[in-house]
Amino acid sequence: MKLLLSSLFFFTVSAFANSKVFFVGLKDGDKVSSPVKIKMGLSGLKLRPAGEDVNDLKSGHHHLLVDVGPIPKGQMIPADDQHLHFGKAQTETTLALSPGDHTLTLQLADGAHRSYGPDLSASIKVHVEAKK
Repeated sequence: MKLLLSSLFFFTVSAFANSKVFFVGLKDGDKVSSPVKIKMGLSGLKLRPAGEDVNDLKSGHHHLLVDVGPIPKGQMIPADDQHLHFGKAQTETTLALSPGDHTLTLQLADGAHRSYGPDLSASIKVHVEAKK
């Protein structure tokens, strides 16, 4: 049993070592207008809809967190206005944001919406300009 747990830990760490989530075409400090087009990227792991295999540690799906930071590893990601789920493995969305500064965080999670933690998240700050 101890060997199995050690092997699982090693696999999980090594599987994530070259994996990352990222924003496509949007970077920290960008000035944007609302609605904001968000494109979500993933490398090193497979994008997979939620619920297909909740124990598959080689895949996941995106969550977009608005004005909150990464979710600790293993914690369930809530579903509300600040925690947007893309459980069908979507990679794009349009987001209405109020004028001002906002922090956007991409968070990858497993098939049961358990966070892969800060190592598989990416945060940027954007400034939404008021409509003239």
